[in-house]
Amino acid sequence: MKISCDEATKICDQNQYKEASFLDKLKLTFHLFLCKKCGQYSHQNNVMTKCYEKHKLFEIKKNNCLKDEEKKCMKEELKTKI
Repeated sequence: MKISCDEATKICDQNQYKEASFLDKLKLTFHLFLCKKCGQYSHQNNVMTKCYEKHKLFEIKKNNCLKDEEKKCMKEELKTKI
């Protein structure tokens, strides 16, 4: 049931992407209980994932906005229709 720190980080990465099996998750939980450095790695891994997801959402929203030229054209069209 005991695993090395290298194997724990591998399972931690798999768990992050929902690829770890139940047994691997159990082994990881047991290892993280005993190894504080791997616990810190797991925490930092989660923080980095959340930061990446927020950045990805920001980029998607940023790319969905109209450019200044498009806004100007729309304003012109609205003025002519009123």
